[in-house]
Amino acid sequence: MAVTGFADEVRRVRGLGVGTNDIAVAVGAQPATVNAWARATRRPTGAKRERFMELVALVDRLERVMSPRYVPLWLLKPVPALDDRRPLELLSKGRYRDVSKVVAELENESFS
Repeated sequence: MAVTGFADEVRRVRGLGVGTNDIAVAVGAQPATVNAWARATRRPTGAKRERFMELVALVDRLERVMSPRYVPLWLLKPVPALDDRRPLELLSKGRYRDVSKVVAELENESFS
């Protein structure tokens, strides 16, 4: 993905209401770094890129099962199915699969 592709994704996720600071927490970066990604002056690499792409994947999936306005709230609130942990907190610790399993349950409910 080109630098501008990452910038587009940062802007899209922020456009849903996921704040720069929240993206930074999820990926383990500083807010200024996330802003540089959004300006296409830098792009994420290594573990930060992995975490960012996991966040983007979750946002994509969540948009299909809930109102896009609610996506940032869901990412920030304690979720009982995650032992009352916040999804963004778990993403920051590399626990994408745990969050993904809960999203899969939401997807299954929406298609049943």
